[in-house]
Amino acid sequence: MIADRTRAALAAKKAQGATLGNRTNLNDAKAKGAAANAAGADAFAANVLPVIRQIQASGAKTIRAIAEALNTRGIRTARGGAWYDSTVRNLLARAHLPA
Repeated sequence: MIADRTRAALAAKKAQGATLGNRTNLNDAKAKGAAANAAGADAFAANVLPVIRQIQASGAKTIRAIAEALNTRGIRTARGGAWYDSTVRNLLARAHLPA
């Protein structure tokens, strides 16, 4: 019931032409969010790179072979998905390393 009242009140304010939300720090919030996402991706890449280097040392020469080896080992991507050529390539590019 509270949610319904709040939604109705916000809709009424918006209908009157009021600006909803705090727009004063939107660019700062975007920058902080992007920095947090990049830091998380860098940390994940740092954790997975030793495994990729080990796979390469064992004879995997192509990006596809690395992706298959990661999937075989049960290692998941940062979002919990399977590895593909593009995800391995993107991870290596993030680490500024050749494929």
